[in-house]
Amino acid sequence: MKESKTLEFKSEMTGTFLKTVSAYSNYGTGTIEFGRLDNGEIKGIDNPDQFCLDIENKINDSIHPKPEYSLKVNRNKKLVILTVQEGRYKPYLYKGKAYKRSDTSTVEVDQLELKRLTLEGSNMYFEELPSEEKELSFAYFESKLIERLSISKITDDMLRTLGFYTKEMEYNIAASLFADKNSLSGIDCARFGRSISEILDRDIFTGCSILKQYDDIVSVFKRYYQYEEIQGFERRKVDRIPEEAFREAIANALVHRTWDINAHIKVSMYDDKIVITSPGGLPSGISKEEYLAGNISYLRNPTVGNVFFRLGYIEMFGTGIGRIIENYKLFSQKPTFEVFDNSVSVTLPIISLNYSISTDGEKLLQLLDNGMQLSSSEIAERIGWSKDKTIRMLNNLKSSGYVEVYGKGRGTKYSKR
Repeated sequence: MKESKTLEFKSEMTGTFLKTVSAYSNYGTGTIEFGRLDNGEIKGIDNPDQFCLDIENKINDSIHPKPEYSLKVNRNKKLVILTVQEGRYKPYLYKGKAYKRSDTSTVEVDQLELKRLTLEGSNMYFEELPSEEKELSFAYFESKLIERLSISKITDDMLRTLGFYTKEMEYNIAASLFADKNSLSGIDCARFGRSISEILDRDIFTGCSILKQYDDIVSVFKRYYQYEEIQGFERRKVDRIPEEAFREAIANALVHRTWDINAHIKVSMYDDKIVITSPGGLPSGISKEEYLAGNISYLRNPTVGNVFFRLGYIEMFGTGIGRIIENYKLFSQKPTFEVFDNSVSVTLPIISLNYSISTDGEKLLQLLDNGMQLSSSEIAERIGWSKDKTIRMLNNLKSSGYVEVYGKGRGTKYSKR
């Protein structure tokens, strides 16, 4: 049995355990076992009942606000087990300071993290705070609303519905992010040559609407990772990296990053890959495993996320990772994800022209042999798949260059190239 981020051993009671109580209250439920040495060996507590009373008194007198906790005595091993629950009224302070766990140690949080805890305890998000810019314009944002939602023009009522105002009817930070001009961070894009010392191109998209930043970085992507190939009398677009995977990764970075630090999203472009690094680690309470499984149920920036959802930049909250992986389904190369305390990185590799086709893909292509043109509904019925699976497979085969699309809307037909 070893100490961990959520388990600490104490051979006896000292004031340092109160720092760990603060840490667990602020950042996640954890346990302290009294009566064990650091190596896990049992030493025992002589009078566990009195020991429990002493723990209660120290916590109640020293931690503010009062945390949620429970005590249990293991009488066979003479251990006192203190379990501290993550609280709702953060920050939980010991001697005026807040603490967090770092592996098996407990450390004081910095001023930035203390501000984040205070916002969380007030049930607020950073994007809801008043904007420093008081006069904002939304021409680019309005053009996207007109294009994607078919509105005639943007109104104050619309901005209010989208959550762009504070209770005092001031613009908030979320409004600044979508405004034509702002003082917030953006996207730093660099294209490298044979090494990171050889920078071939550099663009920084900042001080403007995050929707314009999104469009600008997609344009750079198309410039370097797409080309046209002539087959017979036709031209077709070829992606060196799946465009939808790149769009999803950029949208995820903009929606989930932290905006309270002066750092850009970094897009590093290489000949064999793109690496997208987003400032800020995972939201509190979300594990790496949950993140990779697409189980994120907590949005760090819900207003930003809601706008991206309404405009169709993201399909559904928490599905971004799965959609990136899905776009690489037919290829031997796969995207990778790295999670650090203060950043999250996604690596999108170049797809080889010698890609492999799944068994399902082969089945669909066999159906489309001999120049047949079928709708997605006809394909689903003949193969016995669901409509969602059929559309997903058709999109994958289309992006790989195996399937041609004819028509629009309900009249859309598919055929083998």
